[in-house]
Amino acid sequence: MSPVPGRAFDPSIPSALFRDEWKNPSNYAFTILLLLGGDVVARALAQLAGGRITPVAFSFGWVSYATSAVNSAIGEHKLMPNADTSCSLINGKNGSVRSNGSWVLGRMMRDYHYWMLEPVKLKTQEVINSALEFDRKQDLKKPPHLRGNVEERKQAGLVVSFWETSQTMPAGRPGRDILFWSGIIVSIIQIGVASIPCGLYGDWGVLLVTCAAMTLCLVTGSLTQWKIEKWACRELKGKEKVFVLTRGNGAQHAIVIVSKGRGLDLEDLATGFANIDAPHITVSSRLISAVLGILWVLLLITSSALVDDAWFLIAVGGIGMLQNMFVAGWSRKPEALGVPLDFKGVIGSPKVMDVLLEVERMHEKVGKNMLGTFFPSGIRDNEQAQFDAIAQEHRRNRENAALKE
Repeated sequence: MSPVPGRAFDPSIPSALFRDEWKNPSNYAFTILLLLGGDVVARALAQLAGGRITPVAFSFGWVSYATSAVNSAIGEHKLMPNADTSCSLINGKNGSVRSNGSWVLGRMMRDYHYWMLEPVKLKTQEVINSALEFDRKQDLKKPPHLRGNVEERKQAGLVVSFWETSQTMPAGRPGRDILFWSGIIVSIIQIGVASIPCGLYGDWGVLLVTCAAMTLCLVTGSLTQWKIEKWACRELKGKEKVFVLTRGNGAQHAIVIVSKGRGLDLEDLATGFANIDAPHITVSSRLISAVLGILWVLLLITSSALVDDAWFLIAVGGIGMLQNMFVAGWSRKPEALGVPLDFKGVIGSPKVMDVLLEVERMHEKVGKNMLGTFFPSGIRDNEQAQFDAIAQEHRRNRENAALKE
């Protein structure tokens, strides 16, 4: 193919262009970067939002998020993202099962490996070891030529932990853990980086854009709509309930949460704000979201004028993006998610039925109402007889307690 007319053959052109771009990035590079990572910002906000201050650092994804948030606020009537972990909530007293639609409960289930206490970990390993030992014994019963290597198990049976809603810590409020403080620390670092060109060359443009962006971040996270959606449920004022949170049949863990007339109604919470027939988002939240979207676009246009010291602005955005990814994906404890719990005990066995029978002995109707989830095809007659015997024992205990009174 012949060369382009009027254009000289020069193989050094690409290397020169690459060198110039990396030496001083063009405004197009930064503009494109600002449109990446909106979903990460949304998850970071969902993690920390709900209080007066939501320290999610300014990053490249904020412009993309702000424009999509306008559609969510006006069209979908919500700000919180959908739950990203599949699980179910069982009402321990009436057996009602709800698929989870709450970000908070989904993250509690996803992060259970992080916040479960040492007794739960030990019981889980004990159950797995017991199941493995049983497999080995069964293998030894086979003829020598049919024996094989028994594979190590990653899970077995069922482990049920028992928790009570905290009587001292308030529910429905975000906690201040390492994720919260990381936003404040990173924001201070970003201001320091943005101040370098101002101190060296008198170029205050990077500092201005950074401070303006941080202000927009704080305003977005301070909307009261976040709290309304994140804990879209009633409070249990004097009403006692028992909830079971689990991934479903075949899961290793089930979490029994007993309320003592305090805390959030987790059954309401599991419905999820997005699944409410008539979700309510305030007019002010819609207007503010729209205004913020416009301001972010204006900031994007303004930042494209920063050519000489673009690397400093890219550094500010890059540091913020790392913080956003850390916040969006890191595990948190229930109290940081607004559901403070106190540990009460744990049981477990390689045989799921034995565990549910023990749960029924400890909490009337709870074990029986878990049968539909863990034994959807039904149970045997002898197993039903055991549940009936436990129910009779509970009735006798109530009658004896009434006679004593």
